[in-house]
Amino acid sequence: MGKKSVAKKTVNKTGFQVPLVQEEVKEAMAEEMEGLEILFDRAKIPSGGGLAFEVPWEDVDQPQLLQELIGVIVDHHPVNGYWQERYNGGNTPPDCSSMDGKRGEGSPGGDCKTCSLNQFGSDEDGKGKACKNMHRIYLLRSGEVLPILLTLPPTSIKNFSNYMAKRIITKGHRSYGVVTKITLKKVQSNSGITYSQAQFTLEEVLKPEVVEQMTEFSRGIKGTTRQVEVLDDYIVESEEKEEDTPF
Repeated sequence: MGKKSVAKKTVNKTGFQVPLVQEEVKEAMAEEMEGLEILFDRAKIPSGGGLAFEVPWEDVDQPQLLQELIGVIVDHHPVNGYWQERYNGGNTPPDCSSMDGKRGEGSPGGDCKTCSLNQFGSDEDGKGKACKNMHRIYLLRSGEVLPILLTLPPTSIKNFSNYMAKRIITKGHRSYGVVTKITLKKVQSNSGITYSQAQFTLEEVLKPEVVEQMTEFSRGIKGTTRQVEVLDDYIVESEEKEEDTPF
């Protein structure tokens, strides 16, 4: 007797494969992952104006360099992080973080909107915010079962906001009902420093039956994605501060 298939896929017109995870896989995940945290692979935006994302793959010491990320956004939400000591990268947890961009947990904690550390001019250089406003995107690529996590720095959030408002929501779509392409553009700040900015393009509107499947997938994955703690989300680039835009 042959082995049971652990997942089936629905192929859309452009070849995007939607995972239809069987009940046996859901049961296995519930049993085997009890007490464990799912660590989503993180796609990283490079510093210094690079045009290729760094994405983990089989060789853990050598990430893939991809000039575009294509998939379905199955979840996205704001996160905030405040490091009392200057953040220099790595897995240093913030002193205060927010999983919804509204209420912080830690020190000082409380309402993010009224927090003095979340106001422009509160950082040590007097230009940006001491608290870093970011936005997480969980992108499910074709043929995969788990999405990758891409965290947008402040300088890329405006582009994502425009994309969602003008290309998705006002056109009658949802983020999980279309295929999105994410690329990078080299941008120069007012002070002449170069950095990378994310760009978004609608590649395809999924068929109604596929949207229904992705709607269910999105609802199911949010119970996990909204629990991933803030660690190395923020991109360390001082040039981003003066480009921060309030939303």
